[in-house]
Amino acid sequence: MNFYAIAAIYKFEMARTFRTLMQSIASPVLSTSLYFIVFGAAIGSRMGDIDGVGYGAFIIPGLVMLSLLNESISNASFGIFFPKFSGTIYEVLSAPISFVEILFGYVGAAATKSILLGLLILFTASFFVDYQIMHPLWMLCFLVLTAVTFSLFGFIIGIWADNFQKLQVIPLMVITPLTFLGGSFYSISMLPPLWQKITLFNPVVYLINGFRWSFYGVADLDFRVSLGMTFLFMLTCILIIAWIFKSGYRLRQ
Repeated sequence: MNFYAIAAIYKFEMARTFRTLMQSIASPVLSTSLYFIVFGAAIGSRMGDIDGVGYGAFIIPGLVMLSLLNESISNASFGIFFPKFSGTIYEVLSAPISFVEILFGYVGAAATKSILLGLLILFTASFFVDYQIMHPLWMLCFLVLTAVTFSLFGFIIGIWADNFQKLQVIPLMVITPLTFLGGSFYSISMLPPLWQKITLFNPVVYLINGFRWSFYGVADLDFRVSLGMTFLFMLTCILIIAWIFKSGYRLRQ
């Protein structure tokens, strides 16, 4: 394992984040804070509890997941797309390092930025809504697994995309709607029976429910199911990336 190569890629990607703090950190935190103010403090105070949890506190895991998924995909996709766009990807591919080391560098940096952002959003939420974390270790586990998994997914999008517009297609047209429809603002038990079954085909439902369980010990689905689905999606992404590097799909063209 070439740790020098991993560290070089990792440090370069992390340095880019600190050069764009307003876009990378401040903007997501500010936009999520608006959700806390409107839905948590304003509307939440006039709504009843859901599963024994105040509405303002109930939506916190969903809002953190909304930011975490989008930022993980965005950070990882842009991180690998820009070297493709500028042509410097060929220097990385010709270096004596494996795709595993490349993956550790790019995905590790993207996941780190997303985890820091998620923790910062949780800290910010404490100023607007009172909440508790019953299982802090499981919360960190779901946070890290989700950040890594969707950074892998973003890495795939970055390789697939051949222009800047395509980088935004999946997060805006797919991930954000799935997150809103995945129980971010409500419990899926509140839906009619037919829609409850349809919702189970939404992979984001499992992520939000597992994350919410770590906070309050209540969820619509067993947290072990959520954990298993997350690992399954991660494994799928790793297999796809392995095929991409083996075949050279959109890397050696």
